[in-house]
Amino acid sequence: MTEQSARLGIALMIATTFVFAVQDGISRHLAGTYNVWMVVMIRYWFFAAFVIAISSRRPGGIRAAAATDQPVLQIVRGLLLAGEICVAVLGFVWLGLVESHAIFAAYPLIITLLSGPILGEKAGWRRWAAIGVGFAGVLIILQPGIRVFSPIAIIPLISATMFALYGLLTRYAARKDDAGTSFFWTGVVGAVAMTGIGIWFWEPMTPTDSAWMAALCVTGAFGHWLLIKCYDVAEASAVQPFAYFQLIFASLIGLLVFRETLELNVFVGGAVIVAAGIFTLRRSHIRQSET
Repeated sequence: MTEQSARLGIALMIATTFVFAVQDGISRHLAGTYNVWMVVMIRYWFFAAFVIAISSRRPGGIRAAAATDQPVLQIVRGLLLAGEICVAVLGFVWLGLVESHAIFAAYPLIITLLSGPILGEKAGWRRWAAIGVGFAGVLIILQPGIRVFSPIAIIPLISATMFALYGLLTRYAARKDDAGTSFFWTGVVGAVAMTGIGIWFWEPMTPTDSAWMAALCVTGAFGHWLLIKCYDVAEASAVQPFAYFQLIFASLIGLLVFRETLELNVFVGGAVIVAAGIFTLRRSHIRQSET
């Protein structure tokens, strides 16, 4: 990987995080007025159409993209991501973007924690220490025993755990399926699952909110397109630390658009989580370079 491609990959990752942060802001707005099931369902319709369009351009077309020897695993992955998105959007509405993203930033640490039992990977003492520090950051945000603890505060942690499991299952699926196949199953399974639920909660939308819904769909597809391009030009380990820019962008949207407040404990806890996560990602990169 050349220095130029690395810089381009970093720029694309930062652009991706900005688009996804905008998507989260739109989701927060829509889910504050309409039910989450319908919002996520419509979002998945557009996502599935995007996935099918991309897959149809591959050699062998959609049939080649859908071919897999592990359909159950792919279905579980798709269901897990769809559920995670619903939980995350609920967190945006009930807790706000700032606190939700600060806690969600722990997902790389959860991936490291679970990679042993699921993938058989081993973590050294440095990464175990980083996991401990990162979860201390979560406790700083939640402040159990200091203030009245709200069960709602657990929602982003549940979302982060679900996303971590999705990421680990994606890596497990990659042992037999390529990224295009996993991408296809993610979109199609999620669209089918959310349609089965969301269609029962249909609500009429105002013209303005219909435009916001269209923007949500476009940002979702555009964000995934940017992410694909990012991984095309640069190694994932080189650009992944910059995924934390989504926390910055989403927090700014929460503060400036939704008038959320940034509490000191959330700022400190979020900074601790991000620092521990970046350290963990770098250690993983070093270990991969050594093997």
